[in-house]
Amino acid sequence: MATMTSDVVEQPDASRGWTFLTNHAHVLVAIGRDPHVRLRDVAEQVGITERAAQKIVADLVDAGYVSRAREGRRNTYTVARDRPFRHPLEAGHQLDELLAVLVPRR
Repeated sequence: MATMTSDVVEQPDASRGWTFLTNHAHVLVAIGRDPHVRLRDVAEQVGITERAAQKIVADLVDAGYVSRAREGRRNTYTVARDRPFRHPLEAGHQLDELLAVLVPRR
C-alpha cells in the first residue's frame, strides 16, 4: 500500500510478482498515452519482452481494441475506447472508463 509522508508518496514495490492490471491492460495504457510508441518501448515500460508486446498488440488488434496504421517506417496505434471489457465481472463497463483514469486526454 502507498503511504503518505508529508508531500512524498511512496510507491508499492512492483517487483513482488503481481499487479492489479494484466499485461494486456498495461500495453493498452502505453499505447493510449503515446499512439506513436515503438513496441520496443512498450515492452520496456510493461516489463515484458518485445516479442510478448508484439503478441499482445496482435491480440488487441484481432479483438478490435486497437487499430494499427503504417506511417513511413513506424506504426501509429488507435485505441477503440468504446469497446466493452471482456470479463463478466466488468460487464457493462467500457475501456474508456479505465483509460479516463490512467491516460490523460490531449
